[in-house]
Amino acid sequence: MPTDSLININGDSVQTLEILFLTTMIALLPSLLVMMTSFTRYIISLSFLRTAMGTQQTPPNVVLVGIAIFLTLLTMNPTIQRIEAEAWEPYTNDEIGGEEFLDRAAVPLKEFMLDNTEPHSLEMYCELAHVDYPETDDEARGLSLRLIVPAFMTTELKKAFYTGFLLYIPFLLIDVVVSSTLMSMGMIMLPPAMISTPFKLLLFVSVNGWELMFSSLIQSVQ
Repeated sequence: MPTDSLININGDSVQTLEILFLTTMIALLPSLLVMMTSFTRYIISLSFLRTAMGTQQTPPNVVLVGIAIFLTLLTMNPTIQRIEAEAWEPYTNDEIGGEEFLDRAAVPLKEFMLDNTEPHSLEMYCELAHVDYPETDDEARGLSLRLIVPAFMTTELKKAFYTGFLLYIPFLLIDVVVSSTLMSMGMIMLPPAMISTPFKLLLFVSVNGWELMFSSLIQSVQ
């Protein structure tokens, strides 16, 4: 048996380099999920919501991460389908090699990230890398991922923090009203959070907050 190949269950030859490549991709999958999808925006926004409501660790982190992953899958579904049709199926059918597979798979991801990246963020990283800023969409798709990914992440962080700011406003108003009422009644020793938290929960549930939150997050991604 050749030293550069292995035999799988079906008796087909599997190149060692392909196994190493797949192993590496599996190891990098969590990082790719965070850096090249809308997962960052979702998990930060949900964390801000929990903090603004003052519910401490409810919902727990595992619930927020699970929700963010499924929202990310919904958002990334068109991109995943393109990668499957344009790169994965030709690769599994031995129509293209591993290098061309990576090139084809990168195109839908680049288009998704560029559609959700602010131009001035991309321009900043182009200046830092001493690369000419692309004038057309085709030139932008030709940029390296080392420029597109950080620009995309910067935009995602900005939008997530802006969402957090908007989430804080209604709950902050409740805190102000409760604190002012307790002070006017002379009940300064009673923690305002003990009184305001039930009203926050009531407000959030009455406006169907979870569905509103999830739909707004998904619709904010292009």
